[in-house]
Amino acid sequence: IFFRLLTMFELAALVASGAYCYLAAGGVPSFWSAGVSVKIAMVTFIVLAVYEVVRLVFGDPLTKQRAFLKTLGSQEKKRQINVNEWIDGYNALHHNSDYVKEGDKAGVEERETKYQTLVNAYYELATLFYEWGWGQCFHFATLGSRERFIESIRRHEYYLAGKLGVTRGQKVLDCGCGIGGPGRNIAAYTGAQVTGITLNEYQVQRGNELAKAQGLSALYRSVQGDFMKLPFEDASFDGVFAIEATCHAPDRVKCYSEIFRVLKPGSVFACYEWCLTDKYDKNKPEHRDWKKKIEEGDGLPDIAHTSEIDQALKDSGFELVETEDVVDYTLQGDLPWYHPLTPSWNPFTQRFQFTPIGLAIMPQLLKVLEYIGAAPKGTCKVQSMLQQAAIGLAKSGEVGAFTPMYLCVARKPTN
Repeated sequence: IFFRLLTMFELAALVASGAYCYLAAGGVPSFWSAGVSVKIAMVTFIVLAVYEVVRLVFGDPLTKQRAFLKTLGSQEKKRQINVNEWIDGYNALHHNSDYVKEGDKAGVEERETKYQTLVNAYYELATLFYEWGWGQCFHFATLGSRERFIESIRRHEYYLAGKLGVTRGQKVLDCGCGIGGPGRNIAAYTGAQVTGITLNEYQVQRGNELAKAQGLSALYRSVQGDFMKLPFEDASFDGVFAIEATCHAPDRVKCYSEIFRVLKPGSVFACYEWCLTDKYDKNKPEHRDWKKKIEEGDGLPDIAHTSEIDQALKDSGFELVETEDVVDYTLQGDLPWYHPLTPSWNPFTQRFQFTPIGLAIMPQLLKVLEYIGAAPKGTCKVQSMLQQAAIGLAKSGEVGAFTPMYLCVARKPTN
């Protein structure tokens, strides 16, 4: 205990002297005095002491953050990517600064043509951030008043799984599986054999690694591939689902047609789609800005309207069983899907980053980590991209102009 206290005093003194040296480089300001140095040292000591008490009583609250930074620092070398170059290339595909849906033809066409590059680059950069900040299931859900976050996520998945009508041993495809969180949950829930497909190699490796760690390798596997050109034989699956994934498709009809092809006759495709709603107004600058933030921060070529999804399913040969926005499936006291993206002054939650202080501090903190080599160069740009997407999602969700849970249930005819 003595040596821990001594270490905290030394760190506090180091912070105070470091602040003085930093300011001294440009000339010590008039307000600086020995008293200011003491106050900085005392505040630092108190913060460190509180952290130490929390660590001893509840466990280290920064374990997850340290593991994230360690993985982030080594991932660039292991994956042989240059984060800074990748994020600049990704941002170049979203070059239009302002547009209406019909007025961004050049930008949309370029993103649709290069969608594999767009989506792969996005998830190569964002997957680790997602898993650290959100968990293994990359999707939204309303939060019941008596639910924990992970329970709401699973309940949302099980509701969709129930629409498939599959039983133990049947084969199910997860289109756009991420690191396989929903696929593993649905496999364990139904007993079905679930195969997940994703463009990104890292997600495939991570998904299979987690399946093995969770003892689900017999029920779940991830494979690398393109859901626009599914590498499976005709009529090979008893059910197909997609959770907030086919929004990445540059052509919904082509994507749904591939799903139609691999489904057995009479089987069901069920999905949650990201969509613009009737409340979206392309003539309102703030609506266009939110849409752009979502597209840029979530690797989307464009965002479809709910009516476009219905028509695309019909054009692909499906019989529509049910389409409905389940965003309003809430009871009194429940929290909306976008609640995790709204500001909170609790510094130990990821919502803190959306406060004015968090918005100012996070970029500077990441720049420091980049400077000392604890994070790859470009990490700050990736975080900024994801943060802006979250702001666009929350704002558009609050007014109902966007939904991430447009439920679609469609059946392949038996004839």
